[in-house]
Amino acid sequence: MVTVIGVKFKHQCKCYYFDPRGEVFRRGDSVIVETAQGIECAQVVIPNTQIEEEKVVGDLRPIVRAADEDDFDQLKLNQKNEKDAVRICRQRIAEHQLEMKLIRAEYAFDRSKLTFYFTADGRVDFRELVKDLAGIFRTRIELRQVGVRDETKLLGGIGICGRELCCATWMTDFVPVSIKMAKEQNLSLNSAKISGICGRLMCCLKNEEDTYEYLNAQLPSVNQRVRTPEGTVGQVSAVDVLRQKVSVVFDSEKDDEKEVREYRVEELKFTPYRKKDRKDEENAAPEENAENKEKKAPEKRERQGNKQRGQENRSQENRGQENRERKERGGRGNWQEHRRGKHDQRKDQGHDAP
Repeated sequence: MVTVIGVKFKHQCKCYYFDPRGEVFRRGDSVIVETAQGIECAQVVIPNTQIEEEKVVGDLRPIVRAADEDDFDQLKLNQKNEKDAVRICRQRIAEHQLEMKLIRAEYAFDRSKLTFYFTADGRVDFRELVKDLAGIFRTRIELRQVGVRDETKLLGGIGICGRELCCATWMTDFVPVSIKMAKEQNLSLNSAKISGICGRLMCCLKNEEDTYEYLNAQLPSVNQRVRTPEGTVGQVSAVDVLRQKVSVVFDSEKDDEKEVREYRVEELKFTPYRKKDRKDEENAAPEENAENKEKKAPEKRERQGNKQRGQENRSQENRGQENRERKERGGRGNWQEHRRGKHDQRKDQGHDAP
């Protein structure tokens, strides 16, 4: 076991472990740490705790010191200069006529580097822009191109749920989201309703995917025939996934009328709707796979034998057809040669050919 503290850097949700060097910190304290990017100021989110050494990725670096008033003044100065840097950089981008959208600027804590984040449709040649900015700010300049999701994470905002964006508060990494998840949750496929501020599918669709897959596996599918507690058979017209209720349609005794009743899923008898997963089949026990192969081996050999016999029969038919065509061609050739020989004989005797 090793004693660590967990810290987070600004605009990042991922937690990093550092060695407190025997000092005790509380949640919310600010510390100065040394990273691969240089000296940075971070906030403690996990106080002193003991974890297993296997959970520590890489070398466990010690903190430099606890942040003091001078460090807070330095942070305020950096934030003020970042706004000026954004304004100047936008002017230079317009002068160089570059097709790029500047998002924000960020100073390193020790002002050893100034990073500009931007978005663009394609690759941008910003070499001349970097030279101008380095001459103005007298520090190392880095321009980093990000996607629309990262742009929203850096800027932050309020989602359609009324809360802060997940990517800007607690999400550590972006997860792949597909339209299949919206279909699984019976949501409207209108892009305006299932897309976030970034214009991509909402990340929260992934959060409830497993729950909906489990609930849908216990429900019948729409248009499936089910048997009710009364013993009658009806057709499913709609399902309520969260309430686990099913609407069943029956043909009424009256003409051109249908009756709809609602049942709990436990009251109905039907074949559960389950999707086949290839991964489950691939992960099956080796003994089961071997047994299935042994059962299917005779059938496979029989199919191969039938296929081979069919090919032999077709080849025999082809050879027979070729022999018949060859005989026909040979008969016509002999008759023509006989006519030519008779014609030459009459010509030698002084008679004209007929």
